[in-house]
Amino acid sequence: MTKEEELMRFLHLKVFDPILDSKEAPANIKSGVNLTIGRMSRLSADKMVQYFWSALATDNAIAFSKKMKVEGLPRFEDVFEEFRDRFNDEWLKK
Repeated sequence: MTKEEELMRFLHLKVFDPILDSKEAPANIKSGVNLTIGRMSRLSADKMVQYFWSALATDNAIAFSKKMKVEGLPRFEDVFEEFRDRFNDEWLKK
């Protein structure tokens, strides 16, 4: 498995799939998740890690995250500690 596949598998399991599989998740949130998947899928592993961290800090991402929180959906913020511990510089250099 490539680093990109490993990282995306983690995000699918922890964040993306629970939203996409939810019957209660609003269509605009599912659309945003699919957009994020599409964008991240074209990136290298190191750029995926950068994308993840920027998604915690940009104004648009923060607003989207707040909508997800109101809906009770998983967010990058919910997995950032596990992400940080797993997909760190050491992992990227392997």
